[in-house]
Amino acid sequence: MIVAIDGPAGAGKSTVAQQLAERLGFRYLDTGAMYRALTWLALQRGLPLADGDRLGQLADENPVMLDEQGRVWIGGTDVTASIRKSDIDRMVPVVARHQPVRQVMRTRQRELADDGNVVIEGRDIGTVVAPDAEVKVYLNAERDVRAQRRLAERPEIGADALATDLRLRDQSDAARMRPAEDAVQIDTTGLDVRDVVGRIEELVRARQPA
Repeated sequence: MIVAIDGPAGAGKSTVAQQLAERLGFRYLDTGAMYRALTWLALQRGLPLADGDRLGQLADENPVMLDEQGRVWIGGTDVTASIRKSDIDRMVPVVARHQPVRQVMRTRQRELADDGNVVIEGRDIGTVVAPDAEVKVYLNAERDVRAQRRLAERPEIGADALATDLRLRDQSDAARMRPAEDAVQIDTTGLDVRDVVGRIEELVRARQPA
């Protein structure tokens, strides 16, 4: 079974997906980490981030690996901690918007999901990456709540910078930020993580074979 969780930054996707995967005994696939890893590698190699074709080739030649412990690897390097730094935060939307990059990443994401029993979270999972997923969920929340959540995760960036980053990221993601027609939409504004995880788990249990 594939569980697809989509939504904008700060909606709670990563935390919900991680806890849901643990509760179900499924694998967790963070597609955002894959784009972050590619951004890290491109910066390390001094590649121009405006060159989508070169970045797509880099992604194709260096497939991202995600292990069972949640670590992220690219080019033979464990980049789990490195990809959460502020310079990656700023640059990853530039890399992720290129179609050659997205084509390679989507193919890789489908490969990683092929074994099934996986929770995948991102921005176009239910519509593009895994349109046949058995369970599709779209999480959202009011922008100020999403900003507060991001600030709690990354206090070193500062509230004003994070608010600007969130606005720009929403604009960049607008073309991909639409729920699949058969997705269950959940507004997480007034919910805690356990409530959201519980709701999605009920959906999964209801659709699993007896």
